[in-house]
Amino acid sequence: MEWWVYMPKVELHAHLNGSVRDSTLLELARVLGDEGVIVFSDVEHVIMKDDRSLHEVFKLFDLIHILTTDHKTVTRITKEVVEDFAYENVVYLELRTTPKKNDSKGMSKRSYMEAVMEGLRAVTAVDVDFAPQSLDARTSLNRIPMNGTCHGATRRKIYVPNHEEIQMMLDFLPNRIGHACCFSEEDWRKLKSSKIPVEICLTSNIRTNTISSLDIHHFVDLYNAKHPVILCTDDSGVFSTSLSKEYSLASSAFGLGKKELFQLARNGIDYIFADDEVKGDLTEIFSSAAKELDL
Repeated sequence: MEWWVYMPKVELHAHLNGSVRDSTLLELARVLGDEGVIVFSDVEHVIMKDDRSLHEVFKLFDLIHILTTDHKTVTRITKEVVEDFAYENVVYLELRTTPKKNDSKGMSKRSYMEAVMEGLRAVTAVDVDFAPQSLDARTSLNRIPMNGTCHGATRRKIYVPNHEEIQMMLDFLPNRIGHACCFSEEDWRKLKSSKIPVEICLTSNIRTNTISSLDIHHFVDLYNAKHPVILCTDDSGVFSTSLSKEYSLASSAFGLGKKELFQLARNGIDYIFADDEVKGDLTEIFSSAAKELDL
């Protein structure tokens, strides 16, 4: 794994609440158990597992939903998730989350986002520089430029077998598509002709049973067709993965070498929701890394 960790990477499909550390979940769940909010023994074994079933995944999401109604917890999770991606040399991260409202906790959608922003300010592993006047906050971290929103760009997530809806989404021509599971032959033809980049989440697709095995995963067909794709984690905490693991998995499952996957990561710069200045910075990072890695 050392090589894949060292390689610079671009993450374009990561959910904040699905990327929480197991150790943090365990600690916070124990507190909720002591307070009588949950039965700790019901979730302890699920948190401790790596290979979770789909039922256990949903159980974990239920726990996370309860935890993220507290501003302090949202701030902590945000800080830790960003630092975790930094530790494995993710040089660009688009971290997404849905603002929550919970009147009983005094949480509005705006205060939720403010808690997220506070988490970004609290990051210590890397330097953070962002525009505080906007909750959109295209946040630039040292070697980790990060976008909070799409900035006029669009993306769609497709993993439900609804032909009519898929066709409508493809006609919309979004800037990117997430997952792209459950496509018909007609859908694939339309996607390939449009050259819409696809966010590929291998472990997520297998764990959620949207793809039965890696042997038939559409990544191979898209990659061989030179269609724009980028490897992503989706929910690194819940699915016990990391972006480095996703690249390692792609290498072992599809027989791709380090040079091919380095170029795949580098190509992701073209699909990010950021300006040319950020893209230029990322290009320099990858060029420097290519020399260091002798690629």
